[in-house]
Amino acid sequence: MPLEPLPGAGFRCKLFRSLLPFLETFQNWSGSELITTRRFTHNDKTQCRASPNSWAGVEAVFPNVEVRHLHAVIALGEELNFTKAALRLHLTQSALSRQITEIEKQNRFRLFTRDNRRTVRVELTEAGRVFVEEARSSLVHMERAVHLARTAHDGADNVLTIGHSHEADQAWVSDLLAIRLPLYPNLDVRLISQFSVELVRSVLAGELNLALVTAPPADPQITAVPFAPAPLYVAFPENHAAAQKEQIVLEDFAKDRWILFARRVYPVVHDAIMDAARREGITPKHAHDTMTPQEAVHLVSEHVGIAIFTKPRALGFRVEGVMLKPLSDASLCFQTCVIMRSDDDSRLANEFVRSFLRRSEDQRRPPKPIELPLSARVVSIKKANPMPRR
Repeated sequence: MPLEPLPGAGFRCKLFRSLLPFLETFQNWSGSELITTRRFTHNDKTQCRASPNSWAGVEAVFPNVEVRHLHAVIALGEELNFTKAALRLHLTQSALSRQITEIEKQNRFRLFTRDNRRTVRVELTEAGRVFVEEARSSLVHMERAVHLARTAHDGADNVLTIGHSHEADQAWVSDLLAIRLPLYPNLDVRLISQFSVELVRSVLAGELNLALVTAPPADPQITAVPFAPAPLYVAFPENHAAAQKEQIVLEDFAKDRWILFARRVYPVVHDAIMDAARREGITPKHAHDTMTPQEAVHLVSEHVGIAIFTKPRALGFRVEGVMLKPLSDASLCFQTCVIMRSDDDSRLANEFVRSFLRRSEDQRRPPKPIELPLSARVVSIKKANPMPRR
């Protein structure tokens, strides 16, 4: 194909000139016909020519990965199930499969392995694991850029946006709203309720200054400070054999159908339960995924299985015919933490977190006996035991 000068002497030619050494190197690869470039001189200035397929070559070097591809790979990488990932993205399974195939073809490597013998089993390849982590980071940076720009535009210096889960103890929410900082008399606290995974993502993206999260995933970009234990509870029918035991373990429910939080709600908790079951040689009959303890307890009352969930509000309600007991397995006791970005050096956010942790610690301490001075003690004794009149 004959070479033609690029139209317009401006941006495109300058861009090609800056890329020229790289493109010529690419042209010299064995069998490469994607890019054709040639130097020429006009008015003592070096110009460049390129065939019409030159921009296709740039796209081949820098693959045309769209945001929808990143969301698709992340969802499938977390769910490892096409049906669940498609529902999460509000796509058909065929549309999701097509997006995964597109990005694999563009990059010429596999992100997932599929086993179609009975049910479609999906596993991440090593390349897929790396891609998912970096894709998460890319989306976080995009969201953080938009959020920080909006914050700068609005001038929101004295606003703290704080996240918590749907089943967070309401006492924690009250503590958040009760905090007063002398240096920030006009502080405005805004609360957002999200699932655990969403809270972590929002903190990383800068959409939240901090969040209260049960069992946050280990992440070097996150600082997590525990402030309340979160043991697991089991809801089961009152006529279950475990009702007569003082302490219960997972093995007591090996023959039951299990109702668990959906993995995307609490991935750390979900995986810990399944790992503990495998260690004890239990193959759980997974019945239902739920979002809240209330939903799980209702399913137990309908006799479709037993439910396992975290404590915070598990004890705040009762359903006739359903019993709640804590699991005695120490490996299944988690912590609820305050999380924030590790690189967040905001004085306001750090002061607020310290104040919240002090309030939480004070509430956990047993009340101290009040020591009265001797004179006051004598007076109180005399008032409580008046002398009988003669």
